[in-house]
Amino acid sequence: MPSQVRVVWDPGFTAYDFGPGHPMSPARLELTALLCESLGVLETPEVEVFSPGVADDEVLATVHDPEYIAAVRAASQDPAAADLRRGLGTEDDPAFPGMHEASARIAEGTRQLCEDVWEGRTEHGVNFCGGLHHAMEGSASGFCIYNDVAVGIRWLLDHGARRVAYVDIDVHHGDGVERIFWDDPGVMTISLHESGRILFPGTGYASDIGGPDAKGGAVNVALPPGTGDSAWLRALHSTAVPLVRAFRPDVLVTQHGCDTHAQDPLAHLALSVDAQRAAAEALHRLAHDVCEGRWVALGGGGYEVVQVVPRTWTHLTAIAAHRPVALTEAVPEDWLDHVRQLLGREGPRRMGDLDPQEGPVWHQPWDAGYNPHSEVDRAIMATRQAVFPLHGLDPWFD
Repeated sequence: MPSQVRVVWDPGFTAYDFGPGHPMSPARLELTALLCESLGVLETPEVEVFSPGVADDEVLATVHDPEYIAAVRAASQDPAAADLRRGLGTEDDPAFPGMHEASARIAEGTRQLCEDVWEGRTEHGVNFCGGLHHAMEGSASGFCIYNDVAVGIRWLLDHGARRVAYVDIDVHHGDGVERIFWDDPGVMTISLHESGRILFPGTGYASDIGGPDAKGGAVNVALPPGTGDSAWLRALHSTAVPLVRAFRPDVLVTQHGCDTHAQDPLAHLALSVDAQRAAAEALHRLAHDVCEGRWVALGGGGYEVVQVVPRTWTHLTAIAAHRPVALTEAVPEDWLDHVRQLLGREGPRRMGDLDPQEGPVWHQPWDAGYNPHSEVDRAIMATRQAVFPLHGLDPWFD
């Protein structure tokens, strides 16, 4: 009998470690897994936790240049030999011993989830260690060595999926995945992110809509700094949701970088955990509505390792297990004690940010009307005008 969700995890994934002081702290993965365990999310019969092996070079080469894979292997064995031309050994992507194996395990985890979902062994898959969306075909970028997202999507396309939709809600543009599938009509990449005028990687504008054979296959919503919960959810529901419905994918792959949060140190959006959870719920419903529940959900960015990442990705995992955790749920004391011992910090007391007496986070639907004085609405409209007609949708009303 298939499981409800398969989850990639074992403590060895903390080997993806760029060193002390780097924002991509492996503690965020450890604390996420421990919070899932403390709340019983991983202990239910619906959840199967598994530990993948290391992806073969042949698998990695479905999206990466063999020369780049060789360069990662060389830097993994001797970090001093890192090839800067390939983005290795930089401040963002410092080389470390075992880098190839740690990165290739993440890629294999996502690929295996895609296989399991496609072949019916599980309905949903979660790899909060993954979502490394900046890695390019021939270079590392933005804390990402191998692009596990692209590896998984490529496997799906090579094994019978006709259309795959990818929705990326990380604060940074999902440039690596978009670039790899730029001219592939079988993939729709949708990225909601803080504008590239402000933030790395400086790309992802509404006018970027895909290559000659895939016009409308790339979708970008470039949001202004300071965008908060309601406006961000309005952008998601006014762009990604109708476009995925129109595209009718066989599988939905989503990336849940939580660096959109107001406390994230590397970006400038103003979301709560509540809004991030609401987005996960919406994307989960979308997978059931459009592709018979075939959903692979990944992690991504997120650099507030105590207050934000563990709660957001625990909510994601619990939603995929069909056992959602309430925002009013207390954070377990054993987890808070572990945070104190590990980092000397106090953790959050509840699983949500907002005052429960104020009600759930909400958004105004697009059919309530377009506000040209709103910078967020102008960003949404720019995207809708650029791509909606290519999918038979009306940018003003659909």
